[in-house]
Amino acid sequence: MKLSLILLVLAVMAWGQAEGPLMKSILPRYQAIKQNLLETAEAMPEADYSYRLTPAQRTFAEWMEHNVIMNYGMCSAVMGQAAPDTKKFHGLTAKADLQKALKESFDYCDQAFQGMTDEKALASVTVEGRPITPVNSMIGLLANWNEHYGNLVGYLRSKGIVPPSTARVQRKKK
Repeated sequence: MKLSLILLVLAVMAWGQAEGPLMKSILPRYQAIKQNLLETAEAMPEADYSYRLTPAQRTFAEWMEHNVIMNYGMCSAVMGQAAPDTKKFHGLTAKADLQKALKESFDYCDQAFQGMTDEKALASVTVEGRPITPVNSMIGLLANWNEHYGNLVGYLRSKGIVPPSTARVQRKKK
């Protein structure tokens, strides 16, 4: 009897942690755009981190910096926390520094996305005095990351570099 009760409790706990349809939709998209952005940072040569498509646009390095700071700000909201201080990332221009910062910012976001359930994603939390739902921040992040990747593809292509997502498709066709 005790064993049956313990197994039932464990089964209920495991079911509660299982991904529902919402997170099953969000997590693969998170992993894909994370991969695209990390590989984009790698693909651009160091000398071209100062490159901008037009005088009015950000440099490639500024796009990377922007993503780093956004990751900390929005992923902290997903976790229901205040954003950490990101001043140390302002003005980074070196490829190695920005790659490291981007990877660390995605490691931080991994904490927000890992273990997220549909129930947690839809529950209201208060961040800096205002109510939000984590799913709202996650959807906003996915939209922003994809917009940023779309911008960065232009930078890569103008330098004759095949974007990471396209390179993966081309490798599969061979």
